[in-house]
Amino acid sequence: MTDLSQRMKDRVCLVTGGGTGIGRAAALQMAREGAVAVVIAARRREEGEAAAAACRAEGCESLFVPTDVSQESDVARMVETTIATFGRLDAVFNNAGYQERRAPLEEQTAEVYASVFDTNVRGVFFCLRHQIPAMVQHGAGTIVVNASVSGIRNPNPGFSLYNASKAAVIAMTRTAALENAARGIRINAVAPGRVVTDMMLSAGVGDIDTVARTLPLKRMGTPQELAEATVWLLSDQSSYVVGHVLAADGGFLAG
Repeated sequence: MTDLSQRMKDRVCLVTGGGTGIGRAAALQMAREGAVAVVIAARRREEGEAAAAACRAEGCESLFVPTDVSQESDVARMVETTIATFGRLDAVFNNAGYQERRAPLEEQTAEVYASVFDTNVRGVFFCLRHQIPAMVQHGAGTIVVNASVSGIRNPNPGFSLYNASKAAVIAMTRTAALENAARGIRINAVAPGRVVTDMMLSAGVGDIDTVARTLPLKRMGTPQELAEATVWLLSDQSSYVVGHVLAADGGFLAG
C-alpha cells in the first residue's frame, strides 16, 4: 500500500507558475511528500526563488528556472535544465495561467486576447511538446494541467477569453492523454472552481463572501486544497485515471 505521506517519493517534479498561489502550494506539497527535487518555473524571480527556498526547507532539492511559458525557447530551456540537473523528469504540474480583467467581450482587445491565449493555450502546448519526449525517453511520467471549471461551464460573465482558453486547454489535455497513455505517460487536468489567489483577486471576480454563498459548500477554496487534488492525480493513487478533468470546485458543477 502506498504511503499517503510519500506519494511523490524519489520523483523529480516540475511546476510552472510555481512562484505563487496554487502552483506554489503544489510545489510545497510535492516536497513534503518525498520528491527528490522540485523545479520552480515562473516569470518573477523573487517569488520563484522564494518558492524554491521553501521547498528546500521541506527537505528536497529545488531550483528556480526563469520561464515565460509563452516563449518556446524558455520552455525548452526549462525542461533541458531539469534533465541536466536531476537526470530525468517524472511529474509535472502545468499551472501557469493568465486571466483578463473582468469586462464584456466587446471591450476586450487583441492585446488582451494574446496575453490570455499565449499563456493559457500556447504555453500548455509548448510545455507538453517538450515534456512528453523527456518522459518517453525514461519510459514513464505523469502530467497535470491546470484547467478551470470555466472551461466546462462559464461560471461568471466577463471572462470570455479566459473561459475559451480553458476549454481549449481541456481539449488539448484529453487528446494528449489519449496519444500518450500507451507510452507510459498519464496526463490529466485539475479544474479549480472559486479558489482565492492573487490572479483571481486581480481579475475583479467580485466580493468573495457573495461569491462563496453561491457555492454548495458556502466557502471559497484554498490553494492547498488544489495542491492535494493535483498531487493525487500525479501519484500512483490515480494510476487508472487518464484524460480526466478533476473538478475541485466546492460543488459548483453539481449545482
